[in-house]
Amino acid sequence: MSVKSDKEALLKSLKFYEEFLKTLNEDVFLTTPPIGGWSYSEVYSHILSANLLSFIALEKCLNKTAEIKTKKPDWRVRLILFLGKFPPGKLKAPKVIADLVKKISTEEARNQMVKIKKRITEMPVGFKNFDSNYKMKHPRLGYLDAKSWLRFMVIHTQHHERQIKRIVKSFS
Repeated sequence: MSVKSDKEALLKSLKFYEEFLKTLNEDVFLTTPPIGGWSYSEVYSHILSANLLSFIALEKCLNKTAEIKTKKPDWRVRLILFLGKFPPGKLKAPKVIADLVKKISTEEARNQMVKIKKRITEMPVGFKNFDSNYKMKHPRLGYLDAKSWLRFMVIHTQHHERQIKRIVKSFS
């Protein structure tokens, strides 16, 4: 996928989060679902903080302040990025990321959403200074370049859309 199409896909996915947030009252947003696991609030906290950290990594790669690594990612990581999906099954968030998850209010979620969308729209089109040798380490996927970080954000954000839909079913 191109930078432009990944950027559009990420904005579209965030639109889902934005619209869904409008349908929730604060109590439901904070309630642990009947199936257990994270509340809507915790999913939003996770996806928004993970996207912010991913943007920081992406920007370091573009600004050439990341590490220089010439080795390509493992074939499994390349397959995930190519197919646009994580393998089937449930994965636990890496501890460093899971520790950031907390219950946030709908207002905090809206404010963080604005910040993320602003960063996406201000992101350089086409990554004109892109160099695939500048990489930052992902806790699970290894070293990723700027384009791979953007692709990861799309996949990860869409992955949690499906989690939100499972939570909705559990409340029905």
